[in-house]
Amino acid sequence: MQFAVDRVAVHGRPGLRVRGELDIATVVQLASCVEAELSASPRALVVDLTETTFMDSSGARQLARTARDAAAAGTALQVVCPRDNAPVRLVIDLLELQRLVPVVESATLSDGEVGS
Repeated sequence: MQFAVDRVAVHGRPGLRVRGELDIATVVQLASCVEAELSASPRALVVDLTETTFMDSSGARQLARTARDAAAAGTALQVVCPRDNAPVRLVIDLLELQRLVPVVESATLSDGEVGS
C-alpha cells in the first residue's frame, strides 16, 4: 500500500486518514497536512491511523508534536487507532504514547458536541 494522507470529515470534524507506512520517509507529509489543518484553527481534529500499516519512532514523534501543536491552538485532538491494528498499537503501547496523545479505538463525539 502506498502512503497517503487524505483529508476527511469525521462526525463533521476535520480529519486526516493516514494510510500505509508512517516512517521517516513519509512523516513530513503528515506534518505538512497537520500544519495545514491546524492553520484553519478547527475546534477539533481527528487523525485516523486505522489504515496505517507501520509506524516507527519518527511517526510517534510526529503524533506527539501534533498533540502539542493542537493543544497550543486550542484544538481538541483524537488519534484513532483500533487495538486490532497490532503493528501501530505496539509502538503506541511500548512508548506509552497515550500519555501524550489522546488515542481512541474509534472517533467519538465529545459531550455536547453536535458534529461541528
